[in-house]
Amino acid sequence: MSTASLELRTDNDFVRFSITKDGYSAKEKKSMKKVPRYVKMSKKAKLNELRLYRLKAKKKMNSPNPEVRIRYKLEKAKRKEAWLIEKLRKLEVPKTPGEAYDPEILTDEEKHYFKRTGEKKKNYVPVGRRGVFGGVVLNMHLHWKKHETVKVTCKPCKPGQIHEYAEELARLSKGIVIDIRPDNTIIFYRGKNYVQPKIMSPPDTLSKDKALEKYRYEQSLEHTSQFIEKLEKELENYQEHVVRYKKRKEAAVDSAIADV
Repeated sequence: MSTASLELRTDNDFVRFSITKDGYSAKEKKSMKKVPRYVKMSKKAKLNELRLYRLKAKKKMNSPNPEVRIRYKLEKAKRKEAWLIEKLRKLEVPKTPGEAYDPEILTDEEKHYFKRTGEKKKNYVPVGRRGVFGGVVLNMHLHWKKHETVKVTCKPCKPGQIHEYAEELARLSKGIVIDIRPDNTIIFYRGKNYVQPKIMSPPDTLSKDKALEKYRYEQSLEHTSQFIEKLEKELENYQEHVVRYKKRKEAAVDSAIADV
């Protein structure tokens, strides 16, 4: 046995020889096989750890050094930003490849007629803070059961967002965009050969509750990103102030030495 080793042990006033194949004794080999068990923390230990964390956070918040306070706020805001991005990633719905769809080609006269018809009629579908979700497309199909056109009003709507809504709703509902008005209203035409689908709410859309949850996360992420930019600018201004202060101090010391 080329890997065997002979060891002389004198435990408890007894002389023993131990032979091992890998250079370790039998007792050491047995102890190496033991896997450390997970030690469950008690409730008191968890509370003590939480108190220690809060104490450290309070110490940083009340620090006399402004840079420490700004860096603590910045670190906390970045942790929140990463958490919000992860939440929004989980709420994303993958777009399923739909059926082949060829939109109908309308003449200018037909477009003008459907535009005037849509403006005169009072049926509309609102798109609020939740954005485009399954309920909006469902309501459009319910309106198209009796009307050829339907108006989609978007309030509140950011600049340029109305065109994104129009493109998304045209893809989901297979309707035709007739006109996008300045008051954030889209007029949709159902099509000449319209057939109401069996499943009017597309599967690759969010539910009403999930859409509201996504909106809240997006708002929080937007405000957090603005707060991070503000803190980074504040930290940069403070560091520039420190550099200017040191230069003035060094200049004052040099002038005092020159006077002496």
